[in-house]
Amino acid sequence: MHDTAGEDGAGRSHDDIHDGVEEVRPVVVPALAAALAHELVRRADEDQRVTRAAHRSPTLVARRRITECRRGNAEALKTIVKRHAWPTADLVGAPASTAALMILLHAPDLDFQLACRDLIAQATADGRCPAPHHAYIADHCAVELGQPQFYGTRVDPTTFRPYPVRQPRTLDERREDVGLCPLDEQMRALRLGV
Repeated sequence: MHDTAGEDGAGRSHDDIHDGVEEVRPVVVPALAAALAHELVRRADEDQRVTRAAHRSPTLVARRRITECRRGNAEALKTIVKRHAWPTADLVGAPASTAALMILLHAPDLDFQLACRDLIAQATADGRCPAPHHAYIADHCAVELGQPQFYGTRVDPTTFRPYPVRQPRTLDERREDVGLCPLDEQMRALRLGV
């Protein structure tokens, strides 16, 4: 992956692009998009592999492997976002964009998650990212900031109940608007391990 001294190919630095003017998405050739997609999926799969191993054998070494994997994945994702913007479904394909979201949700850097939340919100509004991606990162960031979540996607692992939700009476309407099933269905699936 080649980056011309922080330029966008038209001689403008990335900082110039984000000075209040409309974002210009870098052009990514198909071969590079395929390589990015492969790397994102590989990294998300590795996270799942080390996490499953840690559940089977919950040792300090296993937990350290998860931490190291997620830290490395976050750094790789930061590089991708800095060079190519958020890896949207139209850029890298739906599986790789979902893999990027999984990496982001496990990233140990809330500031990075917040910045990407805003990129994902714009990409969703533009139709370049699935709406559930924004719902998951918006809820994740809200919970991490100690605020009520919007869509009820985050569940407290100790109580097995959703973290507090903003305006609970209209929750299922918001969920439907972004393509999520009703909260009761989500909770039933979680209890069944689906």
